[in-house]
Amino acid sequence: MIETPYLLFLGDAPDALAAKVAQGIKDWRPENCVGQFRMEGCQADMKIPDMTLAEAKAAGAKTLVIGVANRGGVISAAWKKVLVAALEEGFDLASGLHNLLRDEPELTAVADATGRQLHDVRIPGVDYPIANGKKRSGKRVLAVGTDCSVGKMYTGLCIDAEMRKQGLKSTFRPTGQTGILITGDGVPLDAVIADFMAGAVEWLTPDNDEDHWDIIEGQGSLFHVSYSGVTLALIHGGQPDALILSHEPTRAHMRGLPEYDLPSLEAVRDMALSLARVANPACQVVGVSINTQHMGDDEAAAYCKEVEERMGLPTVDPFRHGAARLVEALQAI
Repeated sequence: MIETPYLLFLGDAPDALAAKVAQGIKDWRPENCVGQFRMEGCQADMKIPDMTLAEAKAAGAKTLVIGVANRGGVISAAWKKVLVAALEEGFDLASGLHNLLRDEPELTAVADATGRQLHDVRIPGVDYPIANGKKRSGKRVLAVGTDCSVGKMYTGLCIDAEMRKQGLKSTFRPTGQTGILITGDGVPLDAVIADFMAGAVEWLTPDNDEDHWDIIEGQGSLFHVSYSGVTLALIHGGQPDALILSHEPTRAHMRGLPEYDLPSLEAVRDMALSLARVANPACQVVGVSINTQHMGDDEAAAYCKEVEERMGLPTVDPFRHGAARLVEALQAI
């Protein structure tokens, strides 16, 4: 178990989106966040107290969580100095990076010497099966995006929270590092060997009550050439009964790929639905989730209205406006 509360390490994150792990933990488990540690040049801010390691330790923090998801998931030399100091200060370390804490000799040596724990949440803990494609009982919904990091996890968490508020049967199924750090469970899907990814999603979403919803955390995008594989594994392994389209409308291009334009919502709808119906012919697209964090209230409302009229689907920012209309659409199928 990863001990709470946390000190969120933002490192030298170049922008807010690079610190999406910290943002997710702060938004969904604020009671676990004592403060943040930012290095020189950091452009992210969780709007919680900046603390030194000593201050955070005195305030009760037990684990320093790497809250940055940089491209490639690497631990820089500058970060390593802070992580070593954190271990010496008495912190455990937790990370969802591809660059594992346990693969860094300096960190393992100091952890052994100080009796501290290194938690790599991106390590599959199960021998997942190859997918068999058999239909499972219960219902499942998956958010599919026009790009990476457009709000698919937030969409799922908001839907799950609304379902629970209404007394419905629902379970959020994390498939990435942030979701696992928020809930304490899940499958680190992008660290699973490719042949077993769809099987891992089947394992994560087993048979359940007919009126129970598994809210599967979305990953990547079918249109993102770097990360499309993990999205397809979710679609086929999850066998969703419903898809929610997710979009962040202020981007000029695909994240990390300036030469690639974002696809239209219509293109995502058609591509995702055709692939989903390979595994579940009854799958439907039931709504649209818009990430309006960079818009004012009026602009956000106008944009959602325009998309709803164009797509003929209930369209909201579930974190800003609530997920009730998306839940209503799910309950109607």
